[in-house]
Amino acid sequence: MKKSCAKIGLILAFICLIFTGLLKWHKSVLLDELPEYKRSALEVMRQPLEDRHITVARTKETVDYPASFMLVAAMNPCPCGHYGENNPAHPCTCTPAQVHRYMSKISGPLLDRIDIQCEIEAVPYEQLRDTQPGETSAAIRERVLRARAIQTERFKNSKLIHCNAMMNSKMVRQYCALDADSDKLLEFTMTKLGFSARAYDRILKVARTIADLEGSENIQKKHLLEAISYRSLDRSNYAG
Repeated sequence: MKKSCAKIGLILAFICLIFTGLLKWHKSVLLDELPEYKRSALEVMRQPLEDRHITVARTKETVDYPASFMLVAAMNPCPCGHYGENNPAHPCTCTPAQVHRYMSKISGPLLDRIDIQCEIEAVPYEQLRDTQPGETSAAIRERVLRARAIQTERFKNSKLIHCNAMMNSKMVRQYCALDADSDKLLEFTMTKLGFSARAYDRILKVARTIADLEGSENIQKKHLLEAISYRSLDRSNYAG
């Protein structure tokens, strides 16, 4: 009963966001401390993340609502937050079983639907004192706008596809072609790390986007390597 209430509650939350316009036109949803949500509730997100709509089925009627949104989530590596830091001042106090149980709250199928997964390490003191200016937000914005313009031109003949993330499998084959070396690299990665077919498509979409950000017509090996590096949680072996 509690699981059903959690699922219904999150579905109703999605519908409220839809009617207020927050899930339309590719808006963002931020979930902080992701494993603290009930797993049964998180699993409800799998359909809208995959299909960009949410279906509510009842005895007499089934209704579809648009739900094209960007999920942004943050989480600690363990309950205490210090697993893997290798910092004597803040040792991890969690047992392997606690770490495994904590990470297991996020299912493999849900992770599969998250395109970019990054492990963020603590910033070293030397970098905190670094006065060298980084790339400005204005410069990054211009780069993103140029990449979006490339994608607008790419999908100008499609009414439903507007960006790389929305490509279907046929489009991935068409617009994400790899050279022989890159294809061998991806084959090795898929076999060695056991990535799923869904991860395969998402790696190629991210690689295509990285190439667009560089203004590159073709996906190069470096673009593919960067895209693969963003599947860090797929590759992790937390607490054995």
